[in-house]
Amino acid sequence: MANVDKVSQRLSSPGGARRLPVNGTRPPKTALLVAQRIVSEIAERGLGPGDPLLPEREMLAEYGVARGTLREALRFLEMQNVISIKMGPGGGPVVSEISARPIAGTIALMSQLRRTPFKDVLEARLVLEPALAERAAARASQEEIEAIQRSVETMKAHVEDPRAFLDENHRFHSLIADAAGNDILGSYLGSLHWIIDATPLGADYTLPERRTVSRAHERIANAIVARDGEAAASAMRSHVKNFQAYLERRHPEILEMPLRWDQSSW
Repeated sequence: MANVDKVSQRLSSPGGARRLPVNGTRPPKTALLVAQRIVSEIAERGLGPGDPLLPEREMLAEYGVARGTLREALRFLEMQNVISIKMGPGGGPVVSEISARPIAGTIALMSQLRRTPFKDVLEARLVLEPALAERAAARASQEEIEAIQRSVETMKAHVEDPRAFLDENHRFHSLIADAAGNDILGSYLGSLHWIIDATPLGADYTLPERRTVSRAHERIANAIVARDGEAAASAMRSHVKNFQAYLERRHPEILEMPLRWDQSSW
């Protein structure tokens, strides 16, 4: 036990103060402390996607833990999509692209246990996306506005290609979330899109419906370009409601379908 205490103290936050239990809970596992230390170092060193972490032997010396503990910490970070493990010569842990995928996994897990229906995802979007569109109208940089406009033109050009259309639809909503300038709201929206993409909707837009969506995107983009937050929120609200109406009309069974954690690999 004394050795565990020494490792916990060495891995604690700067200043050397050991983390104390909160409300009588047990102290965190050593592997979790190692994972937290690695994340802190990624942030402090400004590492980005593809950047390598220290080799295993250097991590073992740096953190003073057993190989099994280190590997448990790395597996946890890999599950959270913080790192990926490159195999072969010169391989090892590298930083992954930051995404909302782990949040989606947690929401899907909790939702399956609670038997949350898919329609709750749509309701969450109806609350969140108009607010993001309104903020994008106020905060978007010129570069972000131009990217949103390009997305609208790309969707128009590929409206007859269902796969390209869906890809651009996802990109358009992501661009608006980024332009809103709030990482928390954007991450939550991103998690909802992960859930929607992982849910077997069995639904596809007809060409007239894809053209309707394309025009809706153009209205939202024009409001953002005009810096009219109220109009952007209203246009986005109508757009999300139309998607819900589309499912109610063509695939009503989907709305009551419980979300599942095992629908996709999180």
